[in-house]
Amino acid sequence: MTAIRTVHARVEGRVQGVGYRAWVASMARTMGLIGWVRNRRDSSVELVIQGPAEDVGEMLRRCETGPPDARVSKVEILGEGSGVHEGFEVLPTI
Repeated sequence: MTAIRTVHARVEGRVQGVGYRAWVASMARTMGLIGWVRNRRDSSVELVIQGPAEDVGEMLRRCETGPPDARVSKVEILGEGSGVHEGFEVLPTI
């Protein structure tokens, strides 16, 4: 049985206006992960990703680089094990 991991994280750096949210959503869907992503007014991007633990770990590693125009300075895990999700959504900015 595959362990399921849910991670709530914040990504800092040049991550808004560079396609970061769309990149996260596309990558997560391609990897079969579920959750959501959104911009925050503090210029960071917030996300929740859920799926097989190994795949979630790989997604977090990919988030450290992001799409070509992004410049990630920090990926901070805010919590683990938060909720059950269906699909992957891009949410409004908060």
